[in-house]
Amino acid sequence: MRAIQVKEYVKGPEELTVTSLPDPTPSPDTYLIAIHAAATNFFDLLQIRGKYQHQPPLPWISGAEFSGVVLLTPSSKTVPKFKKGDRVFGSSQGGYATQVCAREESLMPVPPGWGFLEAAGLMVTAPTSYAALVNRANIQKGDYVLVHAAAGGVGLAAVQIAKAFGATVIATAGSSRKFEVVRRFGADHAIDYNKEGWAEEVKKLTPKGKGVDIVFDPVGMVNTSLKCTAWGGRIVIIGFTSGNIEKVAMNKVLLKNISLVGLHWGTYSKEQPETVAEVWKGLFQLMKEGNFKGTVYTDREFLGLEQVGVALGMLGRRETWGKVVVSVPQGPGSKL
Repeated sequence: MRAIQVKEYVKGPEELTVTSLPDPTPSPDTYLIAIHAAATNFFDLLQIRGKYQHQPPLPWISGAEFSGVVLLTPSSKTVPKFKKGDRVFGSSQGGYATQVCAREESLMPVPPGWGFLEAAGLMVTAPTSYAALVNRANIQKGDYVLVHAAAGGVGLAAVQIAKAFGATVIATAGSSRKFEVVRRFGADHAIDYNKEGWAEEVKKLTPKGKGVDIVFDPVGMVNTSLKCTAWGGRIVIIGFTSGNIEKVAMNKVLLKNISLVGLHWGTYSKEQPETVAEVWKGLFQLMKEGNFKGTVYTDREFLGLEQVGVALGMLGRRETWGKVVVSVPQGPGSKL
């Protein structure tokens, strides 16, 4: 197979190279998948530099999110969930390759009518956004929801989910192109978070200037968001893409009866596996109803594993929107 193998940590994605390696041999409890599309993530940038909290022992294959076709089913399962030839998407270390091994609980069926590109970016962002808004923030019809970095992968997922539940969505983004994108995915309002006084603008968009009911924050903007959160509001902390872990003014949290809740989706499979099934059931229902669609970045195409470094570089420089996905041809004449 062909893959991006990390033998030593690199300074940046431009140093990544594609190499030929033996095809992976699945263990008795894993599937072998032919990858047709691989999605990029911010944590990939940290991992290739040796800066992520989960670092596999060197050498290892980069990437973690993909879609493709089942080549082999687990030998230990008499009745596997997926059969040879099934289209699946999932998450497993080694996604920047033409083949990968993955456990059954790390795979999902590609939704009817979805292509490999659209499905490749579902496994991480979609359940994160759904669990944050539905399970943690208890979103209700009529809520006003502020989605930060709304043009990103989790952001566009959050915008769609909030709209499906009957909320009014106020999206923050940093450019006119990203304003266009968030509105196309359903946001009612778009605010420039680089502009001084944006929190006051947000309040003016809510009934009687009361503020928003829910803040969805994957950036690290809690302190400023407290200014435009309603009494009794909920702030869901998804991550810190700004690189800044805040010290929060807790007196404001107390005075406005605000709930601060965190969401780390990756721990649910261990701590509350029943919620994982519940979240995916909800997401597949939204897809079936046409209320949730893929968020693939379409301003340019990334074809072949050789483009992974370019895609990651653009992602790291905040030059993209949605999910940046690389097409992975399976050989001469392959069709994606």
